[in-house]
Amino acid sequence: MNAALSRTQRPVGDLLREWRRHRRLSQLELAAEAEISTRHLSFVESGRSQPSRDMILHLAEYLDIPLRERNALLVAAGFAPAFRERPLEDPALDAARRMIDLLLKGLEPYPALAIDRHWNLVASNQATLRLMAGIPEALLAPPINVLRLSLHPAGLAPRIRNFAQWRAHLFDRLRRQIDTSHDPALIELLRELRALSPPTHDEADGVEGPGTDIAVPMLLEVGGHVLSMISTTTVFGTPVDITLAELALESFVPADEATAQMLRDMAQS
Repeated sequence: MNAALSRTQRPVGDLLREWRRHRRLSQLELAAEAEISTRHLSFVESGRSQPSRDMILHLAEYLDIPLRERNALLVAAGFAPAFRERPLEDPALDAARRMIDLLLKGLEPYPALAIDRHWNLVASNQATLRLMAGIPEALLAPPINVLRLSLHPAGLAPRIRNFAQWRAHLFDRLRRQIDTSHDPALIELLRELRALSPPTHDEADGVEGPGTDIAVPMLLEVGGHVLSMISTTTVFGTPVDITLAELALESFVPADEATAQMLRDMAQS
C-alpha cells in the first residue's frame, strides 16, 4: 500500500502533530509562525476541532510538507486533493518536458540526468549513457535507480576512485531527503545501500582530484583515465504538480580542463 495513502487512515490531527514533531517544533513555535492561537492548534491536533481546507494547507506550508503529503492530509480530513500528479508524458507537462530535454541536451558533452523522488532515472543525455557502458543489464532494467547503480559493486562503484568519500556524500544527501520527506521508501533504500559490499580498491579512497577544495567531486575511472566531476542539482522553483515537485536534474561538470577535454573526446569518438 502507498505510504502516503496508508497514513490517510489516521485522523488529520495525528498527521499534523507527527509532522510538527518531525520538524522539531513545539505547538507554541508553530502557532507563532503560522499566526494562529496555540489553543486552536492544540484542538486541531487532538481532534477536538476539525480544520478547514485552508487551515490544513496553511499549516502544511509552514511545516514545509511535500505536496504529495499535503494531499494525504486533505484526504484524511475529508477534502479532495489539491495537487495533481501526472506522468511526465502528459500533454499538460509538455512545457516542462521540453525544458528538461533542453537542459539535458544543452549540457552535452557533460553528463546530466533527471531523477524522481526515489532516485529513479527519468531521462538522461547521451553523455550519461556513455558512462554506463559495461554495466550489467540487471542494473539497467527500468526503473534504473541511480544510487543503486552508483554504489553497487557490479555498477559504477569499482570505477569510483574516491568511493568512500562519494558514498558518504550520497548518504548525507539521502538522509537529508529522508528528514525532509519522511518517506519510508527512501528509508528502505538507505538500508539497502548500506548493506552493499564496497569495491575492493579501498586504497584509492585517499585519491584527491581537482575541485576537492570547493566541493566533493566524483572521481570516475574511464578507459584508464580519471574524470573529476562536480555535481549540481536543479529543481523547479514553484511547482504545483507533484511530479515536477519531486523531480531533480543532476548534472556533472568537469572540475578541470583535462576532464572537460576527455568528455569532449568521448562524444566525438
